[in-house]
Amino acid sequence: MPPPPRALPEEIVEEILLRLPPHKPAYLVRASVVSKPWLALVSSARFRDRYRQFHGPPPMLGFLKSRPWNCWFRPEDPSPPFISTSSFRARISDDDSWDHNNYAVWDCRHGRVLLGEKNAAPMKMAVWDPMTGRRRELQEPRCMVVEHKDGLNAAAVVCAVSGCDHRACNDGPFRVVFFSLHNVDEFPGFAAQACVSSPETTEHINPPSDSRRAQWSEPCSRIPIEPVGFIEPNHPVLVKDALHFMLAFEYDYNNVLYDDVARVQILKYDLSFDSLSLIYAPMAAEDTFGNSILMAMEDGTLGFARWQKLTLTIWSRQTGSDGVALWTRSRVISLKNIPPVKVRNKMFALLGSMEGHDIIFVYTELGVYQINLKTLRRKKIWKEEYFNALIPYTGFYIPRVSQVLDYSGYVCCLIC
Repeated sequence: MPPPPRALPEEIVEEILLRLPPHKPAYLVRASVVSKPWLALVSSARFRDRYRQFHGPPPMLGFLKSRPWNCWFRPEDPSPPFISTSSFRARISDDDSWDHNNYAVWDCRHGRVLLGEKNAAPMKMAVWDPMTGRRRELQEPRCMVVEHKDGLNAAAVVCAVSGCDHRACNDGPFRVVFFSLHNVDEFPGFAAQACVSSPETTEHINPPSDSRRAQWSEPCSRIPIEPVGFIEPNHPVLVKDALHFMLAFEYDYNNVLYDDVARVQILKYDLSFDSLSLIYAPMAAEDTFGNSILMAMEDGTLGFARWQKLTLTIWSRQTGSDGVALWTRSRVISLKNIPPVKVRNKMFALLGSMEGHDIIFVYTELGVYQINLKTLRRKKIWKEEYFNALIPYTGFYIPRVSQVLDYSGYVCCLIC
């Protein structure tokens, strides 16, 4: 009987495991259950840090759907709000008191998902960690006026640790930024305000649905917004410590409002200076709803993408030597020869983008596609289903000892 083969040196095993693709987290899970030494290696802090450094920005593991306002999920709807594009499966708490169908998806960033309660006054918000299933529920701020109407409120979630690279901060402290449009006597239209929650965390919550009144900062100074404006139901983009939302304005002709959207503006909130400002879009647009999105470009600038007649135009907001920021048309891309656009183009809508990547998501009659604007490669990620916005979920799933030993059912779900 031949002797058993010699085990590979640990440093060789580590180099092999480092090269397992992060967008297929089941590979690491399978490797972690090969033996106790492999489990100890994969779950060590050193390997986890090296793995994230080796692969760079976190990969997309799935996405969340933002549906039209007041659209409730049907109990029999087989399509949940979180759709996995990898072997990763999001965890939802076992607490039966939380019905995620009553929440709308508002934002997703730094490994956390922000949900807002539907048709409730006052409303609750929930910050959910799909990696662990933990969540923190927060009450809406009482420090400013909140009108519970469609398009007048929005919120974003951001990491609360300065200098973080956001590769593994999903269980760390976060902040929620809440925005409100409301009527005031000082302005003829709306006023926009924002406030920020104190740092919170989803870690060590018992019970997991711990809902309490968050500590909110004093609202920032109001800025005037024209009448008939609303916040488009797309998630904001974070660029250089500033959040950006798209505002749309209904078409007003002789004091008669029409459903067509005449033009858009961008509402900017600077986290460092606690201030709001308005940015005009790079062009006067008609029927912008569904064919214009904001982007956090790979070069660190704010981007604006517009789809019109099989042509995608992208602007980048560049700051000149004089300190003035201006829109510059950076690319014009013809999508005529890119499937599925060249097959059918009657139905086409921009659904969103991935922060820090030149990647957009589009809806067509053939399904939902991811398109890389550099290579023009496309990938179908979901069936034919229209929703307002697609919010990507990114992160590194690296199994830990406690997860492999205590959550065996979850690991089996990942492997299958």
